[in-house]
Amino acid sequence: MERGLIWLPLLILIVGLTWTGWKEYQKVESYRLWAENFEQAKYDLYAVIGVKAGKLTWGKATSKGVVETETFNLADASEINLQLGDRKLEPENLPDSKGKETPQLAFLLSEKTILIPFTELDLAAKWQKYLTNLRVF
Repeated sequence: MERGLIWLPLLILIVGLTWTGWKEYQKVESYRLWAENFEQAKYDLYAVIGVKAGKLTWGKATSKGVVETETFNLADASEINLQLGDRKLEPENLPDSKGKETPQLAFLLSEKTILIPFTELDLAAKWQKYLTNLRVF
């Protein structure tokens, strides 16, 4: 009986880790299927991005698929800025990203600003360069 009580928490932990791993696998697999329709795509914990024919689509990956998607034409963006919190950054001079602020790309459209969050500042800087070079003027 005592041994059973000792092993029960370990069994619960293993079942919990297996369940969360399965959910994460489903999320990545749903992103993989979604990303097949794009020329370039990115998976991130905060958002997924896909680019095709000058249009950027972004949303949130879930185990059921990509949800809350938005699409806009990159040519409609007057600026693509890299931000850390509220500060605008230059991709050449990146600060240490070990803070509580979330890096994001800010797309300035005529009617609104779209903010897409990233987990890594370096990755956001690479995407800003890529999307800036991709824009058609």
